[in-house]
Amino acid sequence: MDLDEATGLFLKAIHFSADRHRDQRRKDVQHSPYINHPIEVAETLWEIGGVRDNLPLIAAILHDTLEDTETTPDEIRALFGEGILSVVLEVTDDKSLPKQTRKQLQIEHAPHISPEAKLVKLADKICNLADLLHSPPQLWTFGRKQDYLLWTEQVVAGLRGTNPALEKRYDELLTQGKRLLNI
Repeated sequence: MDLDEATGLFLKAIHFSADRHRDQRRKDVQHSPYINHPIEVAETLWEIGGVRDNLPLIAAILHDTLEDTETTPDEIRALFGEGILSVVLEVTDDKSLPKQTRKQLQIEHAPHISPEAKLVKLADKICNLADLLHSPPQLWTFGRKQDYLLWTEQVVAGLRGTNPALEKRYDELLTQGKRLLNI
């Protein structure tokens, strides 16, 4: 795929994701538009991780569409191809399962997902942890924040060896979070 095609597909993914998440808001005090999150995940891959492969960058933009919108796998396959769909599926939780089961499955599956999915998952955890520390969900208790931080540490343990720069950024946030949350 040449640069023009890659750029076009990336822009198409941003448009698609923005449309699908158009009525969703983050749980922070500002109720930020949800689309800011997938864009931040892709930007984290690019800026911090030095990722230049279009596959994980586009998957980052689309990573929550199956889980949080009415988007179907067939739509992603038709618009973005089997490779991108595969990565999106790897990072998508099965919402029919109880929350604790989904969280445990993320820990168990992390070491076994593709390198591209590991990049997306790691950048997602970085962004979520940064949000937790700097613009937390407004209704989360102190204990829930502590539990979330410790859970991300377990997930990221299975992603180690993926990208040293992303792992370093995660570790910086983890250290800051443990200090702020008295862990």
